[in-house]
Amino acid sequence: MTMTNQVVLEGRLSKSPEEKILPSGDAVWTLRVVVPRPEGDRPGVDWVDCSVWSARLRRSVAKWGAGDVVVVEGVLRRRFFRVGGAPVSRLEVEATAGRLIRRSVPA
Repeated sequence: MTMTNQVVLEGRLSKSPEEKILPSGDAVWTLRVVVPRPEGDRPGVDWVDCSVWSARLRRSVAKWGAGDVVVVEGVLRRRFFRVGGAPVSRLEVEATAGRLIRRSVPA
């Protein structure tokens, strides 16, 4: 049996991606992809947080906007940090590839 950690999302951006500069000086872009649940599941959507670390992909993501339909490929990661002194963790997709499928239509 081969084990794998591979995620592919196709969905709409909930808002424009945001750049964050970390205390270390590293840059990371964050984005949230809204994906519909598969048929047969409870109706609705899931909101998936993604982080982009590679310089090449960050340049592409910087051009994406709210409502754009995108494909994001990557791996699932659990991040640990502190909020108000309490340990917290969350799951996110660390993007290794991505592409714009369709720009949103302005209202």
